Amino acid sequence: MPDIAVAFSSVVVKAVAQRARQDGHALFVADSDDCAADEVRLARAMAPQVDGLLLLSPTMADDELRGLGAVVPLVTVNRQLAGVPAVLMTSGLATAHALEHLHALGHRRLVYLSGPENWSNAARARAFAETCARLGLPGDVLGPFEPTFSAGVRAADLVLAGQATGVLAYNDDVAVGVLSRLADRGVPVPGRLSVVGFDDTALASMVTPRLSTVRLPIGAAGVVAVTLLADLLRGDDVAARGPVELPAELVVRASSGPAPAAV
Repeated sequence: MPDIAVAFSSVVVKAVAQRARQDGHALFVADSDDCAADEVRLARAMAPQVDGLLLLSPTMADDELRGLGAVVPLVTVNRQLAGVPAVLMTSGLATAHALEHLHALGHRRLVYLSGPENWSNAARARAFAETCARLGLPGDVLGPFEPTFSAGVRAADLVLAGQATGVLAYNDDVAVGVLSRLADRGVPVPGRLSVVGFDDTALASMVTPRLSTVRLPIGAAGVVAVTLLADLLRGDDVAARGPVELPAELVVRASSGPAPAAV
């Protein structure tokens, strides 16, 4: 996985471990620290020691991924590549719903806080751009940022330097960092800025105000991925089925509200 410290990762690990245990498998976990080269090195080191690999949001090159799949059974989560079994959490429609939600509340300038260069971020950025264009809104993109709380703290000052009244963050960690910095600066949420995250991890319900967010089926994705890997180990042609797509949904909480009369 890219970063075990991110809240998203702990949910996946828990779900994967529980499902793998049902098939009598133990789970080894490796953290690439968002480095594609380390991701390849770690995966190749683990390959001879395990029955199969599950790669979470891998960023390695296509040929590296295909080469790895030739030596060990593998399944990806949130990375689509022809011939490689995958579980995708499709968030395009939910992203559009989040932006439509902000638009309905009167927000006319939105900003997306971009995350790491991976399949998930590319899908979210594309949905952001397409929805803003459809709604006739100027949509700004800031970043890329690490998917962490501290990155959100840094991003908040950049948001405040612009004219946006609505913020869509790459994940909940970044969004909560934004909320924290806004609180430190005395900026009311959602009075001055509305903030929407991604993932719907436990963080979203712990902060004040509670975070509106796009809920991803994180645990379900881990369970499905292990099930696919088990089928693959039994000799099933899992890749021929095509990727398994699990939909996301918008969860509205207190961090999003009517746009201010003037900024």
